[in-house]
Amino acid sequence: MLKKRSQKTNKVKKIDSNYVKQQEEFLARKKREKSLLIRRLVAFGILFFLIVGTLSAYYMQQRAVHDEKQNEYEELQNELQAGLGEQESLEREVELLNDVDYLLQIARKDYFFSKEGEIIFTLPEDEEEPSY
Repeated sequence: MLKKRSQKTNKVKKIDSNYVKQQEEFLARKKREKSLLIRRLVAFGILFFLIVGTLSAYYMQQRAVHDEKQNEYEELQNELQAGLGEQESLEREVELLNDVDYLLQIARKDYFFSKEGEIIFTLPEDEEEPSY
C-alpha cells in the first residue's frame, strides 16, 4: 500500500512558469532572510549578555573597592578624633606648664622639692594586708 501512495505522489509534476519560479525565488529569499535574522539576533543576544556580564563584574569590583575605601575612611575618622582629643589634652598641658604655680606644684609632688623650712614626709601607700 505504501508503494502505491509514493507512486501517486511521484506522478505530480511542477508547473514550469515564470510565476512559479518567482514564487520559489521569493520563498527562498524569505527563508534566507529569516535565517540571517535569527543569526543576527543570536549574535546581538550573545553580545548583549557579554556586555551585561562585563558591566556587572565591573560594578561588583567597584562596589568592593567602595566598601574598602569606606571602611578605611571610617578608621581614619576614628584616628582623627583620637588625634584631636590628644591634641586638646596636650594643648591644655602646655597651658598648664606655662603656669609657674603648676610647675612648682609638680616639682614639689614628683621631685620632693620643698619650700624653705618645710619638711616632706612620704607615707607608704595604703595596701591591703593579705588575709591568710
